[in-house]
Amino acid sequence: MHVKPFVIVGNMRDRLMKLLNKILAILCFFMAMQNMLHGQELTAVETAELGVESLLKTVLESKDFFLTDRERYFSAVEEAVSATVDFNAVAEVVMSSYADSATAEQKQQFADILKTALTRFYGAALVSYNGQELVFLPPVNPEADPRADTVVGMELRGSDSNLMLQYQMFLNENDEWKLKNLSLMGINLGRQYFAQFSALMTQHNNDIDLVLENWK
Repeated sequence: MHVKPFVIVGNMRDRLMKLLNKILAILCFFMAMQNMLHGQELTAVETAELGVESLLKTVLESKDFFLTDRERYFSAVEEAVSATVDFNAVAEVVMSSYADSATAEQKQQFADILKTALTRFYGAALVSYNGQELVFLPPVNPEADPRADTVVGMELRGSDSNLMLQYQMFLNENDEWKLKNLSLMGINLGRQYFAQFSALMTQHNNDIDLVLENWK
């Protein structure tokens, strides 16, 4: 039996070419969109800027509750801060070498403790904010690896005094910039909390559970 070779006639060939062109155009569109989204990823400075501006807006809107309903004020601050801060990373920074002997549950418990401690310290320091100018300082090392940890410095400039802030930012596993340490008014909170953690570990014979129970 003789089988005739399949021949694409002109009409069918034209339709096939149009279909292939459409598929190619769709693929090119999605590739362009992915490249565009990748190019729009926020830098460390942009992430810090958005986070601080959102926090300051929250402080202005909620500061009246500081005297009348303090927990409501701190809850609003905590919600705003949590969008930028990775408290699990903060816990790792504070625990330092002690983190190697801590369980996942202990690390999570300490992250929750630090969330409360840090947001209350930060919120109390900002309660006097009244729309002062926020100025971002030039990067310390602009030629550094763009994916390395980055310190973002800023000032809240008032007529009487300036409030200095430093955010230590890092890239998480999702390529998002998050804060893992904060310096406020010259106080490095990660270093201060580490000194407290280390002293409690000595006091309680390196029992992390007792350290967490006695954290104040």
